[in-house]
Amino acid sequence: MKQVLVLGAGRSAPFLVHRLLDMAEASDWFVTVADLDRSAAEWLVAGHSRGAAIRFDVNDAAMRDARISQADVVINMLAPAFQHLVAWDCLSHGTHMLSVSYRDEAVRALDSDAQRRGVLILSELGLDPGIDHMSAMALLDRIRGEGGRVQAFRSYGSGVPAPGQEVNPLGYWVTWNPRNVVMSGARGAQYKEHGRIRLVPHHRVFRHTWPVEVEGVGTMIAYPNRDSVSYGAVFGLDEAETILRATMRWPGWCETWDAVVRLGLPNESLRIPDLCERSAREVVEMFLPGIGAPPADGFEVESRVASLLGIPVDGDVIRNLRWLGLFSDDRLECDGRTPAEMMNHLLRTRLTIPAGGRDMVVLRHELDVIGSDGGEEVITSTMATEGAAGFTAMSRTVGLPTALAAQLLLDGGLTLTGSLIPTHPAVYGPILNALEAEGLVFEETRRPVAPNGGDVPSPSIRAPEAVR
Repeated sequence: MKQVLVLGAGRSAPFLVHRLLDMAEASDWFVTVADLDRSAAEWLVAGHSRGAAIRFDVNDAAMRDARISQADVVINMLAPAFQHLVAWDCLSHGTHMLSVSYRDEAVRALDSDAQRRGVLILSELGLDPGIDHMSAMALLDRIRGEGGRVQAFRSYGSGVPAPGQEVNPLGYWVTWNPRNVVMSGARGAQYKEHGRIRLVPHHRVFRHTWPVEVEGVGTMIAYPNRDSVSYGAVFGLDEAETILRATMRWPGWCETWDAVVRLGLPNESLRIPDLCERSAREVVEMFLPGIGAPPADGFEVESRVASLLGIPVDGDVIRNLRWLGLFSDDRLECDGRTPAEMMNHLLRTRLTIPAGGRDMVVLRHELDVIGSDGGEEVITSTMATEGAAGFTAMSRTVGLPTALAAQLLLDGGLTLTGSLIPTHPAVYGPILNALEAEGLVFEETRRPVAPNGGDVPSPSIRAPEAVR
């Protein structure tokens, strides 16, 4: 019997576990779900005869070694910081690993050893990164097969509330790990535009925005995502003049989160004594200038925040920060000791998707292409889907490609080895076909560009209120 070990039972795992258990009934598999919170794992397994839930501490080397040694494939849904620990143990025991996290340098460096051991370490296998890579690579390979040449590559991903619902003032629900939301943009971003590399430091990421009109969805606001330049080699786009990967949100989010970033709250290094006993207002005041100033009341803190950020005290951003709880006098009663952990707590409590709420994920590629006949066109490929049947769209689109990869691997249909991401036809071909059969379809349009037709608008730095 093949043994599947799922590490992590967080918000992105429900559909994955559901599908793996369904697959296990038709195959000779057994699925073990492991999490530090055993009750979370038990809730996902729900007493299934082909599943088990266990408590798992990834920092316990002996426990990690014992569990991974018994598995045929490990599906890593843990935070990115633990990916290399899991990958090392998988390599040591000859166990394949699938992961939804970005492939960091430590995991990338295992490529040669994994090939020698006949092990597949396949990262970036969820939605974004994941389906975005697979769909982009399939589109690029088809364009090249037609003799086309890509001048510009822009790829967008988004997970937001679906339109047509009453949503909170920030226009956002947390449907994945809140820590990833808190720390988004923390490493800054870089991309290539008109042949030049553009660098965006972390404190400007959420000011470096531009509108994107998504057909059938509406106008969204985009900001650059991590390191786009490195994907030039991954996608074979070294000759492209523009390479950009970006995240999209509803209008209003970027201005608010820019304020959070400029205050310095997404910080995992500073330790705040007795954080759980303090209020959010106390923590915010700690970040304000004024050594020796007496403690301020809530309204004074709001005024000083507005002054520091150069925004109106009666504007949308201050109202959003107030709604989020940053000026509250209530005791936080949260786990952890850092400002980032406070923000994690606030997002968990204030931005949870409500009962009956529908989230939506959007993936979109925009390519400027010169055809074999010399003509120019813009090719747009878009997928949008909403949550349904008890699962969020985020959980479904993260979990489904990962489950399909596990099935492909355990059934012998995937024989690649090394430390890879899903840009090989042996991976993206069958998975994209299966996704399409389940309704996750990319709609493609082609628009010819006249010789003097102008350029597609490119990112520009704007004042936070400018995109309102």
